[in-house]
Amino acid sequence: MASSLSHFKKKKNLPIETTFRLPADTPLWPPGDGFATGIIDLGSGLLVSQISTFKKLWTINEGGPDDLGVTFFEPTGLSEGFSMLGCYCQPNNKPLHGWVLVGEDYSSATNGALKKPIDYKLVYNSNSKSLKIKQDGSQGYIWLPIAPNGYKAVGHVVTTSPEKPSLDRIRCVRSDLTDEWMTHKSMLILRAENKRFSVYDVRPIKRGIEAQGVHVGTFLVAQSGGTNSKALPIVCLKNTKSSLSSIPNLDQIEALVKAYSPYMYLHPMEEYLPSSVDWFFTNGALLYEKRKSSIKKYPIEPTGSNLPLGDPNDDAIYWIDLPEDGVNRERVKKGDLQSAHAYVHVKPMLGGTFTDIVMWIFYPFNGGARAKVACTNIPLWTKGEHVGDWEHVTLRVSNFSGELWRVYFSQHSKGQWVEAHGLEFQNGNRPVAYSSLHGHALFPKPGLVMQGVRGFGVRNDAAKSEVVMDMGKGFEIVSAQYLGSEITEPIWLNYKMDWGPKEGPKGPKQKDFWTGDER
Repeated sequence: MASSLSHFKKKKNLPIETTFRLPADTPLWPPGDGFATGIIDLGSGLLVSQISTFKKLWTINEGGPDDLGVTFFEPTGLSEGFSMLGCYCQPNNKPLHGWVLVGEDYSSATNGALKKPIDYKLVYNSNSKSLKIKQDGSQGYIWLPIAPNGYKAVGHVVTTSPEKPSLDRIRCVRSDLTDEWMTHKSMLILRAENKRFSVYDVRPIKRGIEAQGVHVGTFLVAQSGGTNSKALPIVCLKNTKSSLSSIPNLDQIEALVKAYSPYMYLHPMEEYLPSSVDWFFTNGALLYEKRKSSIKKYPIEPTGSNLPLGDPNDDAIYWIDLPEDGVNRERVKKGDLQSAHAYVHVKPMLGGTFTDIVMWIFYPFNGGARAKVACTNIPLWTKGEHVGDWEHVTLRVSNFSGELWRVYFSQHSKGQWVEAHGLEFQNGNRPVAYSSLHGHALFPKPGLVMQGVRGFGVRNDAAKSEVVMDMGKGFEIVSAQYLGSEITEPIWLNYKMDWGPKEGPKGPKQKDFWTGDER
């Protein structure tokens, strides 16, 4: 009897069966125009709202992250007048935490912003004999809406029945309100059935402060032939309004930073701490000027007012370095945590439906790296050392609600996005970041992260200590282009040359993602 009962082991609950919520309620934001009102006007007759409540439709139990499969959902709780634009899909290896946009047509024209499809095409049938897949309970059917002329589909409909969905189930969007997207490995949600069935996230191909593309939160199904065709059946939305009224004003930015700014823990063995830029300048940092026949050096004014602000040229090369005096040089290298604070850059993203709050930290010095070969740690001495280290975290906030959705952690020349459900929080909704020993790369969790393969690489050691920087304390908003004259950029922000000799980095404003998206 015992052996027969062993076949009926209790099924483990999948992470997706739990819905993620931020640890604390979203604050009541200061008054403003369109920020956190729940609805955004994309112009040309289209209103959109962000929905994160769902009805479960169908689950696949293989493929995807950790080979746990994915689940398909339909948005629920739509306000009167709003229609579904597409269903939602998420991997089963993480708590349910996502959204899709729904739309309302306020245009009075005959060619309104939204229209019903004229038909559907069945693009996937889990009951097909040639495409068998492990699934939970009911069968699944994925339908592509066939849009009327002049309109496009931005999402699929998922059903558990072979009958075509009602034409009232979804809306297609007028073509001038849509934008292109592209696929990437990082956007792959599911690959199953010997790679013959794939599900991709759908995001705009162009992303940046000037880009109009809007992430809808829907997905694309591809079979056998992949997604290389230029005529992809699913598109993104586009914000056609020239004024982005949904972006937070200055008071709202300050409230967002206070609500979501991270606590940054430095490694217990860290020697090189952050400081403010003006502390660095007033404590002996030098500007070097190299011309054909000479090298000159100058003390830097506290505000950076004597830094060269033009583009680099062949006549002179400039860089910043530590003080010459040996004792003072070593002192400044070590930074000054008491003076350190975050420098905040705010930018609209994804067609003004999200705001990125980029929080920059300055270190006077970046220490040498350590390599790991098998079980042996090897100091690389001066390898990786440089003056003037800039690191950052980016908080991506929904302009529909003011909710924190993702955080980007800079890690040397790259970094990683982490969804809110994967973060460690402290004191409400404030994330925790861990700065790696000497290199200052930022990670969402403590531990060892290797850069390399097959037992060889550079170590990134991160651990919690009593040395912590509260990035919400004394922060300075240094740039928000859309606010115009409300923000005065510090002089040093427009210094385009190196912040250190040899391997010295460029400043924040010289990074590609200053106006673009993090990669």
